[in-house]
Amino acid sequence: MATLPIVQYEEKIIETVENNSITVIIGETGSGKSTQLSQMLHRRGYSKIAVTQPRRVAAVSVSRRVAQELGVQLGEEVGYAIRFEDRTSRNTRIKYLTDGVLLRESLADPELNDYSVIILDEAHERSLNTDILMGLMKRLVKIRSSNLKVLITSATLDGDKVSKFFRDCPVLNIPGKLYPVEVLYSKERPVNYLDAALKTALDIHIRQPEGDILIFMTGQDDIEKLVMKMEEKVRALDEGSCMDAIIFPLHGSLPPELQVRVFSPPPPNCRRIIVATNIAETSLTVDGVVYVIDSGYVKQRQYNPSSRMYSLDVVQISKVQANQRAGRAGRTRPGKCYRLYPSQIYHDEFLDVTVPEIQRSSLAGSVLYLKSLDLPDIDILKFDFLDSPSPESLRDALKQLYLIDAIDENGSITSVGRKMAELPLEPSLSRTLMEANNHGCITEALTVAAMLSSETALLPGQSKTEKKRKRPISNLPDGSGLGDHIQLLQIFERWHQTDYDIGWCKDHGLQVRGMSFARDVRKQLSQIMQKIAKEPLGIRTNGKGEEIRRDYRNLRKALCVGYANQLAERKMHHNGYRTLGFQGQVVQVHPSSALSSDEFGKFPDYVVYHELIATPRPFMRNVCSVEMKWVIPIINKLNTLNVYKLSGGGMDHFEEESERNIPNLPKKNVEVAAAADDSQSRIQAARERFLARKVNK
Repeated sequence: MATLPIVQYEEKIIETVENNSITVIIGETGSGKSTQLSQMLHRRGYSKIAVTQPRRVAAVSVSRRVAQELGVQLGEEVGYAIRFEDRTSRNTRIKYLTDGVLLRESLADPELNDYSVIILDEAHERSLNTDILMGLMKRLVKIRSSNLKVLITSATLDGDKVSKFFRDCPVLNIPGKLYPVEVLYSKERPVNYLDAALKTALDIHIRQPEGDILIFMTGQDDIEKLVMKMEEKVRALDEGSCMDAIIFPLHGSLPPELQVRVFSPPPPNCRRIIVATNIAETSLTVDGVVYVIDSGYVKQRQYNPSSRMYSLDVVQISKVQANQRAGRAGRTRPGKCYRLYPSQIYHDEFLDVTVPEIQRSSLAGSVLYLKSLDLPDIDILKFDFLDSPSPESLRDALKQLYLIDAIDENGSITSVGRKMAELPLEPSLSRTLMEANNHGCITEALTVAAMLSSETALLPGQSKTEKKRKRPISNLPDGSGLGDHIQLLQIFERWHQTDYDIGWCKDHGLQVRGMSFARDVRKQLSQIMQKIAKEPLGIRTNGKGEEIRRDYRNLRKALCVGYANQLAERKMHHNGYRTLGFQGQVVQVHPSSALSSDEFGKFPDYVVYHELIATPRPFMRNVCSVEMKWVIPIINKLNTLNVYKLSGGGMDHFEEESERNIPNLPKKNVEVAAAADDSQSRIQAARERFLARKVNK
C-alpha cells in the first residue's frame, strides 16, 4: 500500500493529542485521515476508539478497509455499528459508527466512559447529529478532562471557527496527496444536466486516455437513468473503436455487496464509469478516477418549520463541494474536472459553504434526545451549537414533542418520552409503538414502523424509474380502505405468509431491497421492544374478521396519538384537507394513497399523515383515517399549549430571541387565544358536519 500523507505527521499528531483534550485535524482529500488516525492512536495504546461518520455506507466501508489493513476479522478488533446493525464484539478496539448511533449510546452512558478517544470524522458535512455531538463533546471534555481525547476531523472545515468554539484548541492541517486537476467549465448551463453528463462521459470515453470517470448526479433516480442510458450507448459503440467500459451506480441506498464492487479494479483494457451522489465527494474514495463530471447540483431534504413540510429539492452545490468533487480527479495522476456550468455561476451563485443540516431539518428527534439526557446544565434554547438553528425550528420541535406526550407542559421529559428516546425511530413512530403497546396491537405497529423506515419506495408506481410490473397493483391488499398504514401492514403480513419469498415481491412489483430492509428492521425493533412489550411480538396471521377489524381500529387509535402533530381535517365541501395546528395548510391526499372515499365520494373527516411533501400542490403522504373522538382531546391540548414554558428554562431568552429573529411574531396570549378560537370553531364545524351527515343518511 502506498504511504498516505498523514503517516509522516504521526508524531506531531500524537504529541498534539496527548497535550490537548480536543484537536481539530483538517486533512485534505486523500490524506488518509479516516483510515489512519484510528490506527495511530490504537498503536499508541488508547484502549477503545470511536470514529463517527455521518453516513452508514462510510462507516461500513471504512471499517472494512481498516480491518483489512490490520489483517483482522471485521467485527472483532475492528467493527462498525449503524442503525439496525451492530457488527462489533467485546474485543472491538476501533469502532466505526454513525453519529446517530453514538448519540443513542450516550443515553445509556452520558459520559461515554467506554471510549478513551472519540473522533468526529467528516465534520465538514455538518450533519445534524455531528453538530449536536460537537456541543456535547465541548461539555464532556470538562467532565472527563483526564481520560478522554476528542478529535474533530474534516476535509474542508473552517478550522478557526471550530477552534474558537472549542476554546482555541489546536488545528493541524494535513496536506492531501493531490495531483493538479484541470477544471473545464461549460459555456452555459445545459437544459438537461443528465443528457449533458451522458454526452460528456461518452466524449471522454471515446477520445481521452485511460482512467476512470466519476460522475456526480443528484440522487438514485438520476443515477439509474444515466446508468441505463450509458450502458445502451456503450453497447452501441463499434467493437474495437475504444476500450471497454463497466458502469457502476453508487448511492447510499445500495446494499453493501453492490457498493463494494465500485472499489474493485476494472479488468484489463476496461474503464470504470461510476455514477454517484455526493457520497463520493469525501465519504468514500475510489482510486483510479482521472476524470470527474460535476452536474453542479445536489438533492437536499429541507424542512420548513412554518408549514411543517418537507421538500426534496435539487439545489446548487457550494464552492466547497465543487472543489471537493474536482479534487477526486487528482488522486492517481493529473486529472480533469468537467463542470457542467459556467465559471460565472461558480463565482457568483454558489454559496461558499454548505448550509448545516441543523438549519434545514426538523429538530423534534434532536430536542427529545437532549431533553432525555436530563442534564441540569443543558437548556435546549441555550444549547451550545456551532451554528444555532432558528428559534422557530426549536419552537416547532417543542410543540411537536408536547402534543405526542414526550414532554409535559413545563418542558420536562415524561416517562413516555424517555422510552421513546431509546428507539432508533423518529418521535412520531416511537410514540405510536408506546401507545400500541397499551392497546394490544404492538405487533401490527412494529410492522408499520418497519415499513415506514424503509428509505426506498416499496410499492409499484412510487419510483419514477421502475420497470413494468408483471401484475396489476390491484393484486396487492388495499388497506381495507382505511389508508396506507393498514395497506403496508397487510402487504407485509401477506409476504410473511409466503415465508418471505422474494419471488412474491417481484411478482407484485414490490421493491425487494426495501422489503428485505423492513423485515430486518422489524426484527431489530422487536428485540428492543421485548423488555416492555405486554404481548408476544410475532406476526399474527390467524385472526378472524372481527378480531382483525378491532386490531386495525386500535392501530389507527395508536397512530392518532403518535401523529398528534400530523393531523388534518377535511374541508366541508370537497376532499381537500387543512392541517391542524397553529398555522394550518391546505393539502391534498397523495394520488397513490390507498385511502377510500365513502358512498358520497368524500374522504374521512380526519386523517393522520406520515409527512407533508412540498410540491406545486402540497400532498400528504402515507395517510390513514382516524375518528373525531380521538382527535378532540388533541385539539383541546393545542388550546393549552404555551410554547414559552416548554423550553425547560430560558423563557425570557427565548421571547427575546423570537421577537428579534421572527418578524411580526404574535405575542403568546394572542397566539394561544387565536388557537383556542380556531380550534373551537373547528370542533363545532366537525360536530355540525357529523350531525348533518347522520340526518342525510
